[in-house]
Amino acid sequence: MEALDVKIMGREFKIACKPEERAALQQAVNIVETRMSTIRDTGKVVGLDKIAVMAALQIAHESLVGSNPSNPVLGLDIETIERKIKAIEQIAEAGLEDHSGKPKIADLFS
Repeated sequence: MEALDVKIMGREFKIACKPEERAALQQAVNIVETRMSTIRDTGKVVGLDKIAVMAALQIAHESLVGSNPSNPVLGLDIETIERKIKAIEQIAEAGLEDHSGKPKIADLFS
């Protein structure tokens, strides 16, 4: 482990990281610094702690839905996910038909 000295919003931090993770950590610092600066510059959020929380929430949200909210996780919309789940259920139920003597998949979850 080595220490990486970083600066975010004028404050210095020493962060322990593996040498092979140094570049990725620096990229993360740049993302956080940029997001926090953008939030601060809007003037709508005051206080470093509140700005940090808002930046963290925005970054977490983007990681869940992608950087474009109209482009859902993994490029799949909820209807597509539901359709795929239904198809998997049908295949599983076909394999667990009454002739096997085993309960249907729906019975397993009720």
